[in-house]
Amino acid sequence: MDDDVLAEDLRQVIGELVRAVRAVDTMPSGEAATLGYLDRSGPLTAADLAALRRVTHQAATKSVKELLADGLVRAEPHPTDGRKQLLHITDSGRARLQQERAQRANWLNAAIHEALSADEQRQLRQCIGLLERLTAHITGR
Repeated sequence: MDDDVLAEDLRQVIGELVRAVRAVDTMPSGEAATLGYLDRSGPLTAADLAALRRVTHQAATKSVKELLADGLVRAEPHPTDGRKQLLHITDSGRARLQQERAQRANWLNAAIHEALSADEQRQLRQCIGLLERLTAHITGR
C-alpha cells in the first residue's frame, strides 16, 4: 500500500470513529474538551485552553462561561497576572466528565463486541500500542 494512501486512510477512519463516538455525548464537544484539559493539565487560563483546543479565544471563553454557569468549572484570580483568571475543574465537573467518558467507552465497547469477532478484537487490541507510539511521536510526548 502506498504510504500516502495509508496515512490518508488512517486519518479518515480515525476521524470518523472519533465523530461517531462523540455523537453519544450529552454535552457540547467544546465543553467536554475544556473539562478534559482541566482534568489532565490542572488549572489553565482561557487563553491556554484556546491554544490547546486550537480554537479562538472567543470560542474557548464561550465554553468556559457555560461551564462556570453549570458549576463544572470555577475561576480564581491568576497568581501573577491580575488581568487573567485561572480556571479549575470542580468535583461536579470531574464527575460529569467521568460520566461522558464512561458513556463513550460503554458505547464503543458494545460496538466492538457487536461488530468484531474475538480474533478481530485481539488484532484491534494489538493496534493500540502502535497508535500510542504514533501519537507520542507526533505530539513529542
